[in-house]
Amino acid sequence: MRPVPPRTLRARLTLGLVVLLAVSCAAVGVAAVVGLRGFLTGRLDEQLTEAGNRFAVSLEHKGEPPGTSGDHDADDRGDTRRQATGTFGARLVDGTATHAAVVRPSGTKDVTLTERDEKRLTAIPADGRGHTVDLSALHDYRVLVSSGLDGDTLITGLPMEPVEATVHRLELLAGIVFGLALTVTGVVGALWVRWSLRPLSRVAATATRVSELPLASGEVALPPRAPESDPRSEVGQVAGAFNRMLGHVEDALTKRHASEERLRSFAADASHELRTPVASVRGHAELALLHPGPVPPEITRALERIAAESSRMGEMVDEMLLLARLDAGRPLERRPVDLTMLVLDAVTDARAAGPGHRWTLELPEEPVTVTGDAHRLQQVLANLLANARGHTPVGTEVTVSLETEDTWVVLTVHDDGPGVPEDIQPGVFERFTRADRRRTDAPGGGAGLGLSIVAAVAEAHGGEVSLRSAPGSTTFTVRLSTG
Repeated sequence: MRPVPPRTLRARLTLGLVVLLAVSCAAVGVAAVVGLRGFLTGRLDEQLTEAGNRFAVSLEHKGEPPGTSGDHDADDRGDTRRQATGTFGARLVDGTATHAAVVRPSGTKDVTLTERDEKRLTAIPADGRGHTVDLSALHDYRVLVSSGLDGDTLITGLPMEPVEATVHRLELLAGIVFGLALTVTGVVGALWVRWSLRPLSRVAATATRVSELPLASGEVALPPRAPESDPRSEVGQVAGAFNRMLGHVEDALTKRHASEERLRSFAADASHELRTPVASVRGHAELALLHPGPVPPEITRALERIAAESSRMGEMVDEMLLLARLDAGRPLERRPVDLTMLVLDAVTDARAAGPGHRWTLELPEEPVTVTGDAHRLQQVLANLLANARGHTPVGTEVTVSLETEDTWVVLTVHDDGPGVPEDIQPGVFERFTRADRRRTDAPGGGAGLGLSIVAAVAEAHGGEVSLRSAPGSTTFTVRLSTG
């Protein structure tokens, strides 16, 4: 399983700092170990040169056959004068060791060399320089090879064990020191990085608060700006750029809100001013139709159309005025409303207006009550049922259900009609959205404000409305709080 890299900038910077320090420590440690090994090995070569081949020469003409081993005194087996303990001496003739011994505190001790040892020693050139060889019985030795008087090969060596022990102690000490240094650096580095990135954390916190604000509409109060640090640093530059961006966003939101207020005020004023002339036109048209004298059919038809369109325009003006009031945040009535009775009345009205549809009710046994504006909630029901009746063919079954979920009341209007076109569904609750332009552009068609009123009233009651539609199944769901 692959390790997961750190995700935060703080963790990455700290990890990078520790990794760089670890690489540096490893480089220093390797260089120190290699340097110390080379220095100690050089000193060992100097000792070999100073000692010469006295011990190996003293073994040159001993008469015992190769492979004899045992302890002997210095006078009986080799000249150990000025020879350090552990000094190795050997005599090779034609690649075969005739004698091999090592200096001990009490004298010398013969050493038995294997065939592999003899091959390794024979392969070392007599170049006056030290060479490291691994002997079976003695392990690593630094040896110096010279030629004897009668064509044999004399080998003198010193053990590498003191060098290796010193190097190992340095490795252990370096590991402990570097480990402590990495631990301290990791902790201190994490604190330092955290302290250095505090302004960036404040910028992130401010950005989070901004992201939680409802910026879609209405007046928005942005949170205080992120504190700026040194503008010469990268973090300070980010904080400064972020604060400038917030300033531009705040200016844009202020201008947008002012534009919305002007448009809302215009819509409210225009709707209010249009109500009287529209009602007047409608009244005069109806009055003309009541004239007792003969009226040509063409005039009668024109007056009927004037009355019908005036009525339609009056409804549109009322809807626009209602939306303007809801947008302005004017409080609605807050009284207990028997939603069950509203549903019964609304379905009864819908059944009378659309007898060709099949209307079904699914209500709980106990009455469902919510706190709100009864008139506006009745308008929600009327708009949803009118939408189902107007956009589905005769014979469609429309089911209205009401149920409670914890502190919520859920009202659904379901039909098995053709469904809402998929390209219209995302904006179905926006104003002037029409599912069938041929129907709504025709005389008597809607203006596309019904569902937007449903959404606005539900939101004013602290609820929401949603749509789920496919061919053969369309469901509008309104959720209202019982409080």
